[in-house]
Amino acid sequence: MKIIILFFSILAAVSANAQAVADTLCSTPPMGWNSWNCFHRDIDEDKIKEIADLMVSTGLRDAGYTYLNVDDCWQTGRDNSFRIVADEKKFPSGMKALADYVHARGLKFGIYSCAGTKTCAGRPGSRGYEYIDAATYAEWGVDFLKYDWCNNNGANAREAYYIMSDAIRQTGHPIVLSICEWGDNKPWEWGQGIGQMWRISPDIVAVCEGDNYWGGASIFSIIDRMAPLWPYSGPGNWNDPDMLQVGNGDLTYDENVMHFSMWCMFSAPLIFGYDLRSADPKILEILTNREAIAIDQDRLGKQAMMFERTGKYHETWVKELADGGAALCFLNKDDKEWVFDYHFWGFDNIGMDCTGNLYTVRDIWKHKNIGDTKDRYRFKVPAHGVIMLRLTPAE
Repeated sequence: MKIIILFFSILAAVSANAQAVADTLCSTPPMGWNSWNCFHRDIDEDKIKEIADLMVSTGLRDAGYTYLNVDDCWQTGRDNSFRIVADEKKFPSGMKALADYVHARGLKFGIYSCAGTKTCAGRPGSRGYEYIDAATYAEWGVDFLKYDWCNNNGANAREAYYIMSDAIRQTGHPIVLSICEWGDNKPWEWGQGIGQMWRISPDIVAVCEGDNYWGGASIFSIIDRMAPLWPYSGPGNWNDPDMLQVGNGDLTYDENVMHFSMWCMFSAPLIFGYDLRSADPKILEILTNREAIAIDQDRLGKQAMMFERTGKYHETWVKELADGGAALCFLNKDDKEWVFDYHFWGFDNIGMDCTGNLYTVRDIWKHKNIGDTKDRYRFKVPAHGVIMLRLTPAE
């Protein structure tokens, strides 16, 4: 009997330690690269290794992009012990060897599965095998799990994601759990303590015009979905508006800047899927804007709130920052330039008094100070673009 009591005491201690480790994950939004938007189903270990090397050589790792995540279609079946098996043709060295390669470059390794019986691409899902899969991922050294919601057969979402969350905790190995159920069951209301991030929308598509639901959601419609969700986001628990489409599709330069800026304002996970093998320097410049990234990674972890809407297309977004200042984005959803005069006042609702206190105003994309909050400004916001500013308390 004493042995049994001792066993369960040790198990409880391990579980408590695993929970403590999980609670320290993602104090700021995770940053990295995911294979889906770039390669879709056409993945293999050589491509992933090449991307890992490019994340280092392009400076993306040093800018904060530390996760390299392999999405759907890496798996083919299960062995006699019900362990998940990687595609031997595409990943002949195995997933542990690939994780080791990624880790050797100062990056973290992510993988994909699904809470259903099959993944969205028809590969084996984790339903019924959660504890086996979690143990396998821990053995491989996996640091991030994107957990999808296809073929769920009407399962209860909260219960399904809790099971995988508990399975991860039982391993004692820290793995970020990305709840990817597309916002269907309001995961922002129950995801805290289960995962570290949760999707709030269908899959993003690289378009900016209105509400385009072609099996997904446009950038603008996702921005609208994010607007009321600011109370649910904070350190260790992030609203996820889906992966960045920066550099993909037919987005213009201004649309790419707008897209990246708003995700930073949202304190969103910055997981991009751009093909680094033929990278455009202008796209890399957007992705590595350290000043914009600093706003996303601000330790206060607040999500921006829409402060003001002017007409149908013009919005002002405000985000509190840890230094007592704020980030502002003037978002232009119109297909023509927005020109207006501006004076800083009326920020009492976020604890800022720009009439009694002085703040330096810095343009994040011009990388220069443009004045302070005593000045009046005339801004020209490009079509589908932003002006992104940082207000810092003046000395």
